[in-house]
Amino acid sequence: MLQLNKEVSISLIWLWWWWTSHLHGTVVVADLINQGCSSYNETNLKSFFANINETFSELRSDIVNQSKHFGTAKEARGEVITYTMFQCRNYLSQRDCLACFNTATVQIRNCSDGNGARVIYDGCFLRYESNFFFSQTTEAGNGVKCGNKTAKGGNAFGSAAQQALMNLQTATPKINGFYAATKTQLPNNVGAIYAVAQCVETATQSDCLACMNVGYNNLQTCLPHSDGRAYDAGCFMRYSQTPFFADNQTIDITPYLEHGGSSNKKWAIIGGVGGGVALVVILLALFAWYRHSKKPKRVPRGDILGATELKGPVSYNYKDLKVATKNFSEENKLGEGGFGNVYKGTLKNGKVVAVKKLILGQIEKMEDHFESEVKLISNVHHRNLVRLLGCCSKGQERILVYEYMANSSLDRFLFGNKKGSLNWKQRCDIILGTARGLAYLHEEFHVSIIHRDIKTGNILLDDDLQPKIADFGLARLLPGDQSHLSTRFAGTLGYTAPEYAIHGQLSEKADTYSYGIVVLEIISGQKSTEMKVDDNGHEYLLQRAWKLHEQGMHMELVDKSIDPCEYETEEVKKIIEIALMCTQASASMRPTMSEVVVLLKSKGLFEHMQPSMPVFVESNMKARGDISASTGASSSTTTSNATVTTSTVSGR
Repeated sequence: MLQLNKEVSISLIWLWWWWTSHLHGTVVVADLINQGCSSYNETNLKSFFANINETFSELRSDIVNQSKHFGTAKEARGEVITYTMFQCRNYLSQRDCLACFNTATVQIRNCSDGNGARVIYDGCFLRYESNFFFSQTTEAGNGVKCGNKTAKGGNAFGSAAQQALMNLQTATPKINGFYAATKTQLPNNVGAIYAVAQCVETATQSDCLACMNVGYNNLQTCLPHSDGRAYDAGCFMRYSQTPFFADNQTIDITPYLEHGGSSNKKWAIIGGVGGGVALVVILLALFAWYRHSKKPKRVPRGDILGATELKGPVSYNYKDLKVATKNFSEENKLGEGGFGNVYKGTLKNGKVVAVKKLILGQIEKMEDHFESEVKLISNVHHRNLVRLLGCCSKGQERILVYEYMANSSLDRFLFGNKKGSLNWKQRCDIILGTARGLAYLHEEFHVSIIHRDIKTGNILLDDDLQPKIADFGLARLLPGDQSHLSTRFAGTLGYTAPEYAIHGQLSEKADTYSYGIVVLEIISGQKSTEMKVDDNGHEYLLQRAWKLHEQGMHMELVDKSIDPCEYETEEVKKIIEIALMCTQASASMRPTMSEVVVLLKSKGLFEHMQPSMPVFVESNMKARGDISASTGASSSTTTSNATVTTSTVSGR
């Protein structure tokens, strides 16, 4: 973070220098045209920010030492890879290019932990991503910015501007460096039209042309205004009646324009062939559209950048995974559960991963279903969710490859060989981080993903003991899955919401219930299915928590291994009451996970939001016999999926 602050300070100094040196000049290079942030969050921010700083430093060096106007950079720290691209308009001086770059490095940091971002100015653009994008030119994030003044010259201006843009559209992809700048004189001394077009130098000629076509069409909406700008992932077009580059910086594009005369016959032949090809392409496109229209559509939740659309997972070789896991040996087994066994694997490059062999049974049309769902899951990126790196298919076998978590799962720290090692702050961080991960799955990803099996064994801890939820989305691979009513139960005794376990009614609030149970386990150090024996009889965790809440004895629930000096009574009381709100009998009365995040981050208590009694818990504390455990599950509704006992993507 110190390095990040240093980078920002340097950029601010450069920004100040540029502003003061251009205050009385005519060159304006840093008018912001567009900015966007990815809706996905990078998980390892420390490495990601360090990568960004390194790429920025490398690109700045290219501008200062080599007077480059275009550059790309790539940095990697472990599995965290960052790609960065920068480009100045060719008419800028080295000083103006550097000033625009430094302005961009300040503005782009507003994206915080987004794993992709871009800023576009009149004079330059800057973009970084966690995925390779250097060859991209067109995407959903293209747009146009039109001026608000009507141009002088009326129809003559409109016709001349349209022709100038058409010429740039044709010539720019043919010019080495993909850059052109022209000045078109208007009749009757009403001025001239200045225009530029530029593609990223890593594009192909055909991709540059495609981008130019989009830009040209977008700029038609600006005419007859006196200026307009069109931007896309890999190109930029601009026209204006006001000069924004010197007359001696124009480029003669005449040799790159198509002319008639003796070549008319040649172009007629090419046009005929091209027309035939276009007809075939159109027919194929219509057929593809027809097939696509038959498939169910998911409505995306939006991505300003448009740079991180769904990408397929990495495809691993089955033999490589066998070698990495020593033929899926017992020695390498990390855990087992209802969805399959998990093994520690070391790939050829030395990277350690968690390899999960799925047990999905015989499913018709398995291939399409599996690939589409795994593609969806692999694009879930959040700091509190375990990253799915890729997959493997061989015959009926389906394998998922995850990032490896050496600290294993939360249950190990609460009930296993590391019991009692978590302090109060670490527990609070785990409670909040888990809530954030679930809120992302439920409300922030393209489609809502219900986990169905939230428990301490599915919450893994990274090197800093920050939580990462594992096994999300796997229930989507089950046959017959539906949005709100599943024909197959997937959960664990002691954590499952009653409406789901008994009636099969599934919603995001089932995860909320399970989360509430997990919070009570984190605070108490007691398993939800463990019966506490005292002078008053036997009690399960939820019964005990509710009884202590009614009696105002919240502090009795706190794990005795936690130092009382580490927490405040009011904070403990608030978190316990949030957990009880999550376990209320009525799903509609439970808060959403985004609301839980807000409640956890708020200061003080909230008397206006008191929990009602969870299901199966009797308010009459005299009836203390052997009450049915308020786990919300019964043996008659439990399948093999309800017996998962160990971490799914963890180290031991």
